[in-house]
Amino acid sequence: MSIPRFGVGTFRLQDQVVIDSVRNALELGYRAIDTAQIYENEAQVGQAIAESGVPRDELFITTKIWVPNYGREKLAPSLRDSLAKLRTDYVDLTLIHWPAPDNGVSVDEFMTALADAREQGLTRQIGISNFPIAQTRAAIAAVGRDAIATNQIELSPYLQNAALTAFLKEQGIHVTSYMTLAYGRVLKDPVIQQIAARHQATPAQVALAWAMQLGYSVIPSSTRRENLASNLLAQQLRLSDEDMAQIAALERNGREVSPEGLAAAWD
Repeated sequence: MSIPRFGVGTFRLQDQVVIDSVRNALELGYRAIDTAQIYENEAQVGQAIAESGVPRDELFITTKIWVPNYGREKLAPSLRDSLAKLRTDYVDLTLIHWPAPDNGVSVDEFMTALADAREQGLTRQIGISNFPIAQTRAAIAAVGRDAIATNQIELSPYLQNAALTAFLKEQGIHVTSYMTLAYGRVLKDPVIQQIAARHQATPAQVALAWAMQLGYSVIPSSTRRENLASNLLAQQLRLSDEDMAQIAALERNGREVSPEGLAAAWD
């Protein structure tokens, strides 16, 4: 099984806002949807999916286990709760949301519990999110690298994560990029804007195409239907080697998210 290269994210979207976003995305042709327990919107995402009429086997649904549920006895029950909210018998991908190194649950324990949930049929694939190299090595030691479908990480033209992405490629672990637009900051970048003008594209399309051209999956979110439609067109945009080199030069270690107690030491 593979990870879709393009999907819709739902971070920070709740209530009717997330219902409308997912409904619009599905109507426009999106088939991959990313959510998480901590987003507190799984029930609304499930409602939007159910009301869309899109057959379940056409969808790729991802959720993420939140920190209090990492223990061996809690992980699978919490995932069953997520499935009930999402109105599905299984999800396609379940991730450990953060390494949370100080929460008292070892990487070995939560990865083994996650693999057990897969064996129970609760999820088709498993993976990790926000894991630097050391914690990724620990996850590999627990379940084997072939079991880890992806590492979903913050990644944008301003945060290119060269060491981590090279390690993941070496291990055969797919990269999923979130916050690819850096909270919209890269949309105002002169270099990105110049590349967009050359291609008669939008800055968002350029940033998303850059990530996909590097082999990553992307999961941008939007509350506006026109932006959801526009973002989809990034799949048809092909950047030149010069474009890619110009974007590579934008690296500034511009991390937007690193919550204390959840993040491990970054590479």
